[in-house]
Amino acid sequence: MREVSTPALADLSGYRNVTDLLLRRLAHAPEHIAFDVANADKTWRQVSTRQFADEVRAVAKGMIARGLLPGDAVAIMAPTRYEWAVADLAVWFAGGVVVPVYDSSAPSQVAAIVHDAHVRIGFAGDERSRAALEHAQTPTIIDLRNGLGVLSAEGMGISDTELERARQHAGPTSPATIVYTSGTSGTPKGVVLSHENFLGQVLNIAAAYSDIVRADGSTIIFLPLAHVLARGLQLICLANGMRIAHVAEPSAVVASLAVLRPTFLVVVPRILEKIAAAAGAKAADKRLGPVWDAAMRTAIEVATRAERLDDGQEAASSRTLSLRQRLFDALFYRRIRALMGGRIGYVLSGGATLPARLSLLFRGMGIPVIEGYGLTETTAPLTGNLPGGIRSGTVGVPLPGSTVRISDEGEVLAKGVGVFSGYRNEGDDADAFFDGFFRTGDLGRLDGRGRLILQGRVKDVVTTSGGKTVAPARWEAAIEEHPLISSAVTVGEGRPYLTALIVLDQEAVIASRGGHGVALDDPSLRATVQRAIDDANTLVARSEQVRRFALVFADAEDREIVTPTLKIRRRELLNRESSTIDALYL
Repeated sequence: MREVSTPALADLSGYRNVTDLLLRRLAHAPEHIAFDVANADKTWRQVSTRQFADEVRAVAKGMIARGLLPGDAVAIMAPTRYEWAVADLAVWFAGGVVVPVYDSSAPSQVAAIVHDAHVRIGFAGDERSRAALEHAQTPTIIDLRNGLGVLSAEGMGISDTELERARQHAGPTSPATIVYTSGTSGTPKGVVLSHENFLGQVLNIAAAYSDIVRADGSTIIFLPLAHVLARGLQLICLANGMRIAHVAEPSAVVASLAVLRPTFLVVVPRILEKIAAAAGAKAADKRLGPVWDAAMRTAIEVATRAERLDDGQEAASSRTLSLRQRLFDALFYRRIRALMGGRIGYVLSGGATLPARLSLLFRGMGIPVIEGYGLTETTAPLTGNLPGGIRSGTVGVPLPGSTVRISDEGEVLAKGVGVFSGYRNEGDDADAFFDGFFRTGDLGRLDGRGRLILQGRVKDVVTTSGGKTVAPARWEAAIEEHPLISSAVTVGEGRPYLTALIVLDQEAVIASRGGHGVALDDPSLRATVQRAIDDANTLVARSEQVRRFALVFADAEDREIVTPTLKIRRRELLNRESSTIDALYL
């Protein structure tokens, strides 16, 4: 199979721009609780759809009073929080274009974005963000923590008629946002997403996942709202009445789960890896390590059987398996579900490839994981597994209104409601499209049911000096399942054999050593990683096996190496560790 399409489920003809999503929800259920908002004393207050809409309109009027004109760009640089959502919708109500900026961005990166997008107003979430926006010479800066009230007061002289004129300025094809890619392999590009892109995704995805996106459900968003996946999720929930809470600090996530008890979460795979690793460590502390290992094997077996049944395949029932599942549910699974709030129906994993084993583990524990795939250029999800049809190791079928094609070279090509029409700078479009399809830069194939299986990045393919071309994604995914390993980067372009840079999870390494630091040349640490490499090598052909490796740490706050979504910038790491790589071939 080389191409598969899924028909659209939603009619966009009655919508002009994204603001219509909020207005329709307001008309339908004005007093429904839309947000749980954290107070300074760590309690939570409830905000209805009507209260949210009133705040949005007031802030929008304030921006108009400050001189914002339709089509002007407004930057939002702040941690994930309720005020981010207010500012986001307010910019659209005022007729502006939202430019999200990761709050961890370096001043030079902020300056480049502000200048390229011609930002008129910048919302700052803290002093660091304010300083970066000031460094970038942003004309007007508003403190997102306490400046929205002042801005609302300034807008009291703006009439409802003037606001409505600004709100309706943007049409379906007008730019809604300019999102600058994190640039794992090159210079960041400004992705221009239209109102139609967002509307198409929000309405079609909500229809496809109607069992999950419900008015009686809730979620916690802790991914950066500067990421299009988090913003897309926020709009889907807002339009359909799913309650939203924001948590910016990773350390506060677990505590908030117990209080807010969400029914749905969006995570990156590393979060699930940490939950599983923490459960294993706790079991080991109680001398139950072997029991936990048996529990994991049982969960994976249970989920594998369930997936076969989903696909209409035969799967023999087993009384022994059922007994083991009930035993381990009492010992482990229900405690992990309780840790996550006790009401989780599904988890969506995105942002990086989810190891099949991890997906099976959580499903077997009663927490089904839906893996999806998309890019900034596709307005987040392009494909996704669906309830009742989850297949671990795949990223699912094209979502409604989307088409996926596999090129002759194996590259994933995309077309559909969420796919953008071009970058801000036309020069970046030169190699971005082929035959009307967006070139994702990812390698993949389609299985017999039209599900996409990712096989690495086009630019990450390694060709050794012997002429052997290797796509290292499978090996890297296997090694990254180890709890001490954050990322793996295979090396070997023009070299006689493959080596690898193994990026360690510093927190996990320290925790595994009882809170003590450890040197990268520690023999026991290297032996642990070597065993993981040996296991991964059994999964690939001899020519694809890694012979030597070097251990490195990467500071999560170092934006030259780590993206805001915690992915490694491969090119920069290879450049920085060039002498280390050379030593691997001596």
